[in-house]
Amino acid sequence: MQNEQFIRARITELRVKKNVSEYRMSHDLAHSGSYIQGISSGKALPSMSEFLYICEYLGVTPHDFFDEGLSEPALIRELCDITKNLSAEDMQALIHIAKRMAEK
Repeated sequence: MQNEQFIRARITELRVKKNVSEYRMSHDLAHSGSYIQGISSGKALPSMSEFLYICEYLGVTPHDFFDEGLSEPALIRELCDITKNLSAEDMQALIHIAKRMAEK
């Protein structure tokens, strides 16, 4: 039961951060308008395949979804994707900037 509550709360948290309504998300995932509301309210849980679609929609991996320490997993994923093609020198510069920002 605790895991189910976490899943519901995490979907809601990430959906709100994405700034999308339950209704919109439901339709974007090709479901009725009340699909996500049913999950959020505890009436249902997504199947494994639907869970994977939800993660993709929210811009997170399943690992990121369950990592409670990540408050902005979609932004972290985006940053990682951007840095994949940077040179080693540019990545070192970003690391230096990130460390300096983290000290504040």
